[in-house]
This record gives sequence, C-alpha cells and structure tokens, in this order.
Amino acid sequence: MRKPVIAGNWKMYKLLNEAVDTALALKPVVANANHCDVVIAPVFTALKNVSSRLEGSNVKVAAQDCAAEAKHGAHTGEIAADMIKDAGCSHVIIGHSERRQHYGETDASVNAKTKSAIQAGLIAIVCVGETLDQREAGSADDVVKSQIIKGLDGLTVADTERIIIAYEPVWAIGTGKTATPEQAQEMHGVIRQTVAEAHGNEVAERVRILYGGSVKPDNIVELMSQEDVDGALVGGASLEAESFAKIVNYR
Repeated sequence: MRKPVIAGNWKMYKLLNEAVDTALALKPVVANANHCDVVIAPVFTALKNVSSRLEGSNVKVAAQDCAAEAKHGAHTGEIAADMIKDAGCSHVIIGHSERRQHYGETDASVNAKTKSAIQAGLIAIVCVGETLDQREAGSADDVVKSQIIKGLDGLTVADTERIIIAYEPVWAIGTGKTATPEQAQEMHGVIRQTVAEAHGNEVAERVRILYGGSVKPDNIVELMSQEDVDGALVGGASLEAESFAKIVNYR
C-alpha cells in the first residue's frame, strides 16, 4: 500500500515572517492527517526557521532545488544537498517545469541532482511533464518516458526508495486548467510502466507518483480516486494554510 503524499510548493513567495506564520497556521489543522505524508517547500531563506518551528510535527520541509555537485566547493550561488538537510529538510524538489523552462534544467542535471539528494539522505521529488505543444503533437508519452529514463538513470533499487515522482502537465501549471482525472491516471500509468521497464516491477509498485497542475480543494478527491495517483504537488493553493489543509484532509 503506497502512502499518499501531499506536498506544497511555495515557489518564490513569502518573506521569512510570512513563511513561519503560514507554517505555524498549517501545523494544527493537519496534525491528524495520518493518511498521508505532508510536505511544504518554502524558499531557501526560510528553510531553517520553518523546519525548526515544525520540529516534532507531521509536516516535513522540502527545498525547491539543490546543487548537482555533492562536494562543497567554488560553486557560487549553489546550495548543496547536505546543506539543505542540515537546514532541517527531509525532501527536495528537482526538475520542476519552471526550472526546466526558465533556468536551463535538463534531464542530465535532474539526474545529477537526484543522485546528490539521495547521497545526502534526502527524498527527491523528481518532476516530469509535457508542454501543451508536445501533448497536441501526440508526443506527451514519449517526452515523459524520456524524462523518467534519463532522470533516473543509474539509480540502484535502494536509491529508488528515496524517489517520489511528480507528474506536472506543464500546460496545467498556474493556468487554472487541470488534467482530467482520466488524463492524470493515463499518464501516471505510463510513468509506472516506464519505471517497471527500467527498474523492475517491485520498484514500480512502490514508487509514489504525485499529480501537479492546478490542484485545488475542489478537485483533489476526484484526482485521488485514481489508481495510480498517489498524492499531489500543489502550487498556489498551498500558499494559504486553510486551502492547503483542505487538500491534505481530502478524506
């Protein structure tokens, strides 16, 4: 039985006090959510403060990216995975579509960052997904398969224990559009089959696959009813404790 994960990506929002206030508001209203893992991803500057305030709670903290380099060194502006763990994080988001689209993220860099995260003892939330043009061209499956194969290349079975996959149809992020539950299930099935072919059926059955793309309180129940949807990577609706708690407490 795969335990669902509801993760909130705060993107580049919230100054330090705002981040702490939101985390503290969230803490009591999801305290009884034993049916899923709860994760929030504030900006780098808030990671330590937020993780310290959430210590002992059921809310885990993720960073939104990490460096590909595992060793400390002359990498100005980068933050190593073990530094993120040192700040109190348990998870890190890697390869988000905004990183791919605007900041030059590639499948190769996703692979390197994933390996660094695992080496540091973090759980990597590895993002994949197609653009609208790719979907309309009929290549969505091939695009996502390639991202999975290249992004997880070289991982051992033990490594895959520290992987969560997030499917984000790029055309549904921040647009208000959402893949239908059937579309989400179809692609999640493709992802699970791709993992099975690359890493074996046992790994594929264990790996949790999240849906990300305009997830809201009013569509989470239907999405979670799909066989291969194991949770959600939530954007805008995670910025307020009340709306995110409604998603977390979907049952």
